[in-house]
Amino acid sequence: MKKISILFLAVITLFSCKQEPPKDYVTLSGKITNHKDSILNILGKDFQKTIKVNDDGTFKDTLKVTDGFHGFNNSNQQSFVYLKNGYDLKLNFDIDNFPASVAFSGNGSGTNQYLLDKLDFIEKQNLRKMKDIFFLDKPEFDKKVALIESKTQELIDNAKDLDTAFIKREEKQNKQIVDFLKANYEAEHQRMAQFAPGKPSPKFNYPDINGKSVSLDDLKGKYVYVDVWATWCAPCKREIPFLIKLNEEYKGKDIAFVSLSIDKMEDKGKWEEMVKSKGLKGIQLFADNNWKSNFVTAYGITGIPRFILIDKEGNILNADAPRPSNPNLKEVFNGLDI
Repeated sequence: MKKISILFLAVITLFSCKQEPPKDYVTLSGKITNHKDSILNILGKDFQKTIKVNDDGTFKDTLKVTDGFHGFNNSNQQSFVYLKNGYDLKLNFDIDNFPASVAFSGNGSGTNQYLLDKLDFIEKQNLRKMKDIFFLDKPEFDKKVALIESKTQELIDNAKDLDTAFIKREEKQNKQIVDFLKANYEAEHQRMAQFAPGKPSPKFNYPDINGKSVSLDDLKGKYVYVDVWATWCAPCKREIPFLIKLNEEYKGKDIAFVSLSIDKMEDKGKWEEMVKSKGLKGIQLFADNNWKSNFVTAYGITGIPRFILIDKEGNILNADAPRPSNPNLKEVFNGLDI
């Protein structure tokens, strides 16, 4: 009788236990191999947290977030992670093999692995520059769009542990991209045809740091690599060390490096100060009407930095050339025997 009572009590206790409420925070842990920084920064919309990294590279902390994409960085390496309250996510990577070594496990890893696979597809198909797709002739354009449709759906179908709401958002976003490409092809293809390789480049004629006017025609006989930038533009400033290095490496070669500032006229003093204090190299020009300057509007530039490569006759080689920090740029220069 006593054994029955104990058993009955155990059953009652088992079924009386309350279900744990879902966590309203993320547990983020992992290990950073070859780390040089003792902190891991997590950045999101209206969110920032610094997580301590132990001497052995391990870290662990909790974060209460707004569900969505967050950037993370350590030792000047940065990427993104998708965080959702309730996740117990492990993030591992090797600083010396970044971002290829980024790996996820635990609750939330399926979503993040899917996003890594999607990013890999975007990079391999060069979809970061969506406008390049509009350069394609119609048959090639149709093939590219069909590939985007099939591959993005395949990535969703093969992913693990994606929740229904996330899948719906991804499918909606993918459809919007495809619909945008199809709806805008004719107009964009016609507009961008004027910037195809071999077409005459729009010209510039602006004062340099010493007040002397320099035009594109003055540089005929040399390749011209134009950097459209501004002193207030953080991504522009990140390219400066790479651009300085390029100037030094290709000094005396048949190429001119032109940096065209589109700062407002009242900020010309800031531009002059930065050119001098940072030791900026090459031909430093100041546009006459910032975003509305003729060269800027002729190329339809709406975002900076923007890099343009022009041949020795003043014709376009690449209206949206690789950035100085991109190793592919040197391959382009090598192909031109610069």
